[in-house]
Amino acid sequence: MAVDAAKNFTKQWRLTGLKSNTKYVIAIKARKSAKHSSVNSITGTCSTPPNNEVQQKISFGIVSCHDYNRRDTEKGHKIYNALAKDNPDFFIHTGDIEYYDKKNPFAFTEKLMRFKWDRIFALPLQRNFYSNTTSYFMKDDHDTLKDDAFPGTTYGNVTFERGLEIFDKEQFPTNEKTYKTIRWGKDLQIWVLEGRNYRSKNTDPDGPHKVILGKEQKEWLFKTIDASDATFKVIISASPIIGPDRPKGKNDNHSNKAFEHEGNSIREFINKHDNIYMCNGDRHWQYVSHVKDSNLWEFCSGAGSDSHAGGWDQENVKPLHRFLRVKGGYLSGEVYQEADKIKLKFEHKDVDGNVMHQEVFTR
Repeated sequence: MAVDAAKNFTKQWRLTGLKSNTKYVIAIKARKSAKHSSVNSITGTCSTPPNNEVQQKISFGIVSCHDYNRRDTEKGHKIYNALAKDNPDFFIHTGDIEYYDKKNPFAFTEKLMRFKWDRIFALPLQRNFYSNTTSYFMKDDHDTLKDDAFPGTTYGNVTFERGLEIFDKEQFPTNEKTYKTIRWGKDLQIWVLEGRNYRSKNTDPDGPHKVILGKEQKEWLFKTIDASDATFKVIISASPIIGPDRPKGKNDNHSNKAFEHEGNSIREFINKHDNIYMCNGDRHWQYVSHVKDSNLWEFCSGAGSDSHAGGWDQENVKPLHRFLRVKGGYLSGEVYQEADKIKLKFEHKDVDGNVMHQEVFTR
């Protein structure tokens, strides 16, 4: 099959008929044209989730906020060495995979945006991990267009709407709906939210019609959560739903006053359940937040390197904070059985994979 020169020489197609709980080896072969006999190839692996009746240990990793300039080795972000040792069943990048609006170069054109994608995915640590791990990639503002991007904004000669197309239709295989839920066996179901495609302008006044998820996605989220009999339910959002976030200059996520109406409706719904946990990226510090005497928990992965961390004072510990660390790293999770109990464990780790904090929940 031919690649599309207008889409960075990419091609997307759907694999069907895959068996559950199975590891697949995928080999892709390429040649310059049909007339050329010389072939290059790349091989990778992925694993499919177990079905709803299967009870087994499931582990996962969550990261956020990378860019080429702030990688901590020449070969890429060293969190991927640690993640590879963890060998998770699946992995989620919550967005800001690359930053169009940072130098070397500032990506004011589609050509430069593609250059940045090609460069960061060519880094050996990223390339080796992604090609051997079942992965879900989410978008946020910097890998859509620029900081706090919303409908109607532009960066250089690229529009917000074109930025969505480049991410969804060119760089990452995507269903028609970019949000999804995946059941990983009897005890875990995850919800991967879309935070850019359906949002209102940040500058709009808050109220019932100002949204990030949008009416359809929010209704889908509530309906599918209520229909699920998974032991633990994990919502992954690109940006915070609880926070706390910086009090000044932020008007882009559900923890900010700018989107308080929709944020309140989501928090009120989640608080009615005692087995839902929220995970997010976007913020450049690691934290665990818990609203006292509620069912509201949020785990932020933090940035992908120490040089990328910042934006919060380590001494500024709020009542919401169960854990706060202004350093880089990642978040790992695991669902497992211990005696006759099912447990969900979250661990914040540093860039070398050392455990900095742990929370365990039991059902």
